[in-house]
Amino acid sequence: MAHDGLRFGIFLAPFHQLGDNPTLALARDLELIKWLDDLGYDEAWIGEHHSAGWEIIASPEIFIGVAADRTKRIMLGSGVTSLPYHHPFLVAQRFVQLDHMTRGRVMLGCGPGALVSDAYMMGIEAEKQRTMMDESLGAIMKLLEGREPVTMKTDWFELKEARLHLKPYTKGGFPIAVASATTPSGVLTAGKYGVGMLSLGAGLPGGPQKLAEQWRLGEEQAAKFGKTMKREDWRLVINMHVAEDDEQAMREVRAGERVETLSYFSETLGRPPMRSENPLAEGLQAGTTIVGSPETVAAGIRRLLEFTGGGAGAVLFRSHEWATREQTLRSYELFARWVMPQFQGSMDSLYVSREWVSENRSGIFGPHMGAMRKAFTDTGQEVPNHMRMTLHTGKTPLVEK
Repeated sequence: MAHDGLRFGIFLAPFHQLGDNPTLALARDLELIKWLDDLGYDEAWIGEHHSAGWEIIASPEIFIGVAADRTKRIMLGSGVTSLPYHHPFLVAQRFVQLDHMTRGRVMLGCGPGALVSDAYMMGIEAEKQRTMMDESLGAIMKLLEGREPVTMKTDWFELKEARLHLKPYTKGGFPIAVASATTPSGVLTAGKYGVGMLSLGAGLPGGPQKLAEQWRLGEEQAAKFGKTMKREDWRLVINMHVAEDDEQAMREVRAGERVETLSYFSETLGRPPMRSENPLAEGLQAGTTIVGSPETVAAGIRRLLEFTGGGAGAVLFRSHEWATREQTLRSYELFARWVMPQFQGSMDSLYVSREWVSENRSGIFGPHMGAMRKAFTDTGQEVPNHMRMTLHTGKTPLVEK
């Protein structure tokens, strides 16, 4: 299965340990995205949360606006905008404005809202969130199409001859994706509107094994509504950390991962469904968490992609602070240097060039050696001792296998 052109990025919830200075944590998040932009990563998706202490970004749009001003090329998306929390007209307006201000580098990620505690504080019933998301996305799509004024009324929002006074900057519209975790609602909504998908379930136990089936459901749903699902718009979200070797990588993340699991997912959230007692070990075994050397991580990504039954467009790493700040930045650098090229075809021509020179070095460098010998003899100069063997054999250590 070929994966040339695979995109890479992060899904920044973010996760910051309670007790850590939140002002500095937000600054680190911005620093990370600037670092990823410098390294050539393609995408960064920023979350929206309002409770529970760890995930401290309340407005992806504000964060994207600041990050866009500090970066040059990385795409920036909301991961995700919780649609039931906002009037759809305002969501559309904000992202069209960001599309212009970023010159086409913004993406809209949609979801029902991950934390029930957020919805509770706003008086939103949990069982209505997915329906509300579907209604909101339908309104947003119509507003972005701009073919005619939109009039519709639900039990929680109303539009009266509504139209956006700015068209999107991006020709054909900016990318839109729906989050999909454990239930089929996300993939069905993505299929219904023919938009991309953020498969958060790829990073959960049992998630990879369901990827091909999820994609099939999305394609079937899209066909019912006259839409098309594109694999290039499919993003898989997993956990990752890279170090020089497997043992070092595990040493760097073991303690931090345990703190996150116990303090946040267990003690705060009561451990959401499908989270095990030892998610690090289980994730490594299942391939939902990939920790190790560049070779180990590359093999893990290939294994993950095999579960898709045809490939995906991007792999996103759930941003975490299991390791120290320096180790985390180093992890992303190692990945960009040694893993990313394997999936993007950027090394192919270099390997071909190297092999061609190596296989033909006698014919190519032989005349060159003769010319060098002649240059000395013609001028009556002695060949330096350190060059005599090279000129005698016609071989040079620089091109020797």
